[in-house]
Amino acid sequence: MSLNIIDRHKLILEKLEADGFVSVNALSEEFKVSLVTIRKDLKLLEEKKLLFRSHGKAILVNPYITEHSVNIKEKIHAKEKRKIGMAAAELLEANDSVIIASGTTVTEFARHIKPLEGLTVLTASLNTAVILVNYKEINVMQLGGMVRSSSASVIGPIGERMLAEFTFTKLFLGVDGIDLDYGLTTTNLMEASLNKEMIKASQKIIVLADSSKFNKKGFGRICGLEDVDQIITDSGIDERTKNKLIDMGMELIII
Repeated sequence: MSLNIIDRHKLILEKLEADGFVSVNALSEEFKVSLVTIRKDLKLLEEKKLLFRSHGKAILVNPYITEHSVNIKEKIHAKEKRKIGMAAAELLEANDSVIIASGTTVTEFARHIKPLEGLTVLTASLNTAVILVNYKEINVMQLGGMVRSSSASVIGPIGERMLAEFTFTKLFLGVDGIDLDYGLTTTNLMEASLNKEMIKASQKIIVLADSSKFNKKGFGRICGLEDVDQIITDSGIDERTKNKLIDMGMELIII
């Protein structure tokens, strides 16, 4: 007995909830209906904002990121960002020379940094520089370049050339999206380019990202996950994503 449209939609949504995605081909075979019928089903469900269609499959949420200003972003997942920032601050050591990139999560990290002997910080974030300049024990270097107002940070070739002159022990990187296949992304192409140079200049790459950033993509690709040493995130990360990252050999700190 074939399923009616209501039953198909109910089962599609149940499978999405359980697995995170559904395949058009797999649904066609399981429900014994044509690919055209499944595509129509998914289109109707997408119009109701119950899923998002992408490359022969459907997923629960739109993976593409819309840029927001730093004033809006700092209010989103604020509690998680604060905990991530606190955990990141524990990784600093005396005589570290580190890069702190841009974003609200890394700014939260800066708020929890304690003065350490010989600590040098180079940052693209204006807010981070303002926070850390109050500590005479910390050597603060502001990266040069064009100021991007939406993130209160600098971007551009001046900063990229500056990075080529130094070597750092750690990079603390905030991102807009983490896709297990595509890697790390941000919403701005010039910021992505600057982040690539930060990675080249650093020995250890540490990503600070709340769990909402997973399975999302931004416009500018920074790097693949093979270039990342460690990710600090919150307990909202789903088990499927967590297990895949562990299987990839990723070092995870979950707060």
